[in-house]
Amino acid sequence: MAIKLCSIASGSSGNCIYVGTESTQIIVDIGISGKKMEHGLRSIGVDPKSIDALLITHEHSDHIKGVGVLARRYRLPIYATEKTWNKVIEYKTIGKIPEGLYQKIESNQDFKIKDLTIHGFSTYHDAVDPISFRFQKDNKKVSIATDLGYYDEHIINNLKNSNILFLEANHDIDMLKKSRYPYYLKKRILSDVGHLSNDMTGKLLSELYHNNLAHVILGHLSQENNVPELAYASVMEVLAQHEHVKCENLNLLVATRHCHSELVVC
Repeated sequence: MAIKLCSIASGSSGNCIYVGTESTQIIVDIGISGKKMEHGLRSIGVDPKSIDALLITHEHSDHIKGVGVLARRYRLPIYATEKTWNKVIEYKTIGKIPEGLYQKIESNQDFKIKDLTIHGFSTYHDAVDPISFRFQKDNKKVSIATDLGYYDEHIINNLKNSNILFLEANHDIDMLKKSRYPYYLKKRILSDVGHLSNDMTGKLLSELYHNNLAHVILGHLSQENNVPELAYASVMEVLAQHEHVKCENLNLLVATRHCHSELVVC
């Protein structure tokens, strides 16, 4: 049975990803308004009322702005690690969360939501307890990894053998270095708890490539220090340097900031 993925919005201004099967509908992060999320879901034929759960990767505002609205409107179970949740509810803008909705999960352990087995694996970012998620059903695997300062064998092992990958391609290094950003912010983005550059994402993807990798979506692009065409070209340039990568067989997409991406299925 198929697993579907669609980016509802992606970027430093707000992130929201839909993952679903025939019987399960999940949202990963909601750093956008409830109205925008609802519009995006309806555009791909998903009823917002059918959503089963909200998963949170970390507490930065571009991933949690809409948590309160979504929780109160749909009374959705909210899955996050305890450290992340304690940070989320410190935000006054979130408002009161109805009791009983929070569901505690542990880093690097499986949990199930209906027909999906989900694994939240720890990542390297300047948040209190950041994780990314992979989803499995039968022999299909979909993985999401953004807000990565760097990657190592732990990250690779969690992402390998995916049929669909959603990967961060945050910035072009030259654009970032020449940007108006203050030095401290440039240093943070380039650090091991910052974000992956286009070139680093290309290198990671070259290690994850296999013949059954059908779709890759590049996301979380910086508005100031990247453009979709450059992200795509940079990643493809790196992939083309590796003989085992069949670029012509790979559906490489770039998630947009203000509207949903193509719905991909494996």
